[in-house]
Amino acid sequence: QVQLVESGGGLVQARGSLRLSCAASGRTLSNYHMGWFRQAPGKERDFVAAISGSRRSTYYADSVKGRFTISRDNAKNTVNLQMNSLKPEDTAVYYCAASRTTGWRPSVLDDYDYWGQGTQVTVSS
Repeated sequence: QVQLVESGGGLVQARGSLRLSCAASGRTLSNYHMGWFRQAPGKERDFVAAISGSRRSTYYADSVKGRFTISRDNAKNTVNLQMNSLKPEDTAVYYCAASRTTGWRPSVLDDYDYWGQGTQVTVSS
């Protein structure tokens, strides 16, 4: 069992930055593909970014490409999401997720086995 805990959310003005972290207990995250998703009120949970377990390939939604960066810190057993140039439309609850799925598809929710509880990100205009 993998327990994921997100942190780093908060309120920020447009064009500001936040850094989200996802920490795990019970397992080493470097053995998992990791993803970040977000869900705004009344909307579906959408893919934001992902990083593969072995090759550390990264993947981004078009809406965040060039602004967000996903990375691993194996020493701290965390996966981070650096968010720059934030926009009001980035406001959502952000979730991290872990996958050991064979044939993992980075943007597909069903390919993830474990989810955190989420952290709120609010961007004011």
